[in-house]
Amino acid sequence: MTDTVSSHTAKDIVSEPSGRRAAAPRAARGGRRFGQRTEVLWAMAFLAPAIVAILSMRVAPAVGAFVTSMQVGFPGGVREPVFGGFENYVSLFSNPQFVDTIIRTLVFNLIINPGQIAIALLIAVVMTQRVRFKGLWRTLVFIPATIPIVGSSIAWGVALRPEGPVNAIIEFFGGQAQPFFTSPDQALASIILVASWIGVGYWMIFLISGIESIPGEYYEAARLDRAGRIRTFFSITLPLLKRPLLFVLVANTVANFVLFVPVQMLTNGGPERSTTILMFDAYRTTYEYGNRYLGAAEVVILTLIMLAFVALQFRLLREEKIPKAAK
Repeated sequence: MTDTVSSHTAKDIVSEPSGRRAAAPRAARGGRRFGQRTEVLWAMAFLAPAIVAILSMRVAPAVGAFVTSMQVGFPGGVREPVFGGFENYVSLFSNPQFVDTIIRTLVFNLIINPGQIAIALLIAVVMTQRVRFKGLWRTLVFIPATIPIVGSSIAWGVALRPEGPVNAIIEFFGGQAQPFFTSPDQALASIILVASWIGVGYWMIFLISGIESIPGEYYEAARLDRAGRIRTFFSITLPLLKRPLLFVLVANTVANFVLFVPVQMLTNGGPERSTTILMFDAYRTTYEYGNRYLGAAEVVILTLIMLAFVALQFRLLREEKIPKAAK
């Protein structure tokens, strides 16, 4: 009897630590799960305002514009809106003026986007060299970006009018006054000038930040290899600047596709529709002509073209993957 009790007691003593050891991993796993759930809940709590903002201010308007573009009619009793499918899109693309507007928008962006980025990148490279009064020059280049676009448009409208100071300078040096905003041949180029004056300094700041974040060891190695400035730029600066450059290029593309204020204030789409780009045409169709369904279709087309440009930029500037064998 005593031996039996002793044997059971011994078994309990031997098995107790193993039982505790078996329970410990389960408790640890339970603690990890609880910790992971807590982290997920906190992440959802912090991300909720951003998600709500994106859904309410980006996704919902886009879906609403597409739904609106599928209707035809004029609200207010003239012709009650009904579902028309792709009738608005067929009507737009059958209009030669709208096709010309799309072509003009594409040409405008194919000129202004690379032009602005090239100038901003050139200035950024210069401003990261050993230049006297570098901080002052950076400030002077950035000042136009601090001025509201309405004020900049007014200032340029005064400067480039037929009797304005720019033409006065041209005539002083023996040239002829130029019809900057009144000529179909010069109006769009003048809008590009105004938009670039506003945007170059702004994008320069991002590119300067990207260049200054490149480790100096790379440039030191280039100097030891006796690489010139041009080779250093294309072999070190440009490849290591891909991410900031991609951000600047995408943001600049979106900004120029939806450019509106200079066109409305300086030319109102003229002369002879030479500055009517897609964003302005959508505004005029919606608010001046009173056809918000056709205007919504133009906004959808503009968004699709803009997304195609952005997707192309992501593809051209994507990060090169390192092959597994090389790792």
